[in-house]
Amino acid sequence: MSPAMFKMWVSIAGMGFMFLAIMTIYLSRYKLKGVLKIITAIIAYLLMIVSGLTLLIVFLT
Repeated sequence: MSPAMFKMWVSIAGMGFMFLAIMTIYLSRYKLKGVLKIITAIIAYLLMIVSGLTLLIVFLT
């Protein structure tokens, strides 16, 4: 696999993580209550951080 193709797949994975983060943030804010709300919020923000770092690495290399 060429480096450009690898970067494309990594950036698509980063965008997928961002989409999952947006969906879980929505769930944690508007649909869930209690401990489950906190757990999904933590997962969502971790996904957002991972996706941001992934896309940053792709753009800078």
